[in-house]
Amino acid sequence: MPKRLRLTRRFPAAMTNDAYRALTRFADEAGITTDEALCFLFENFTSVTDHDNLSHRLRLFKAELEDRKA
Repeated sequence: MPKRLRLTRRFPAAMTNDAYRALTRFADEAGITTDEALCFLFENFTSVTDHDNLSHRLRLFKAELEDRKA
């Protein structure tokens, strides 16, 4: 029997316009809502990410984070 999708937690999440566009594009292509898309991505995080690529992208993101905040 499939696990029931219960959205029990709500939290304010701020994201860039680029991130929001990517999320909505993914959700539209998959035929699901943005809430369901976020649930899917985080519930399946380790299987949908490449560990080496993730580590590299995270280092790049952190290196430019202060400049992006200004």
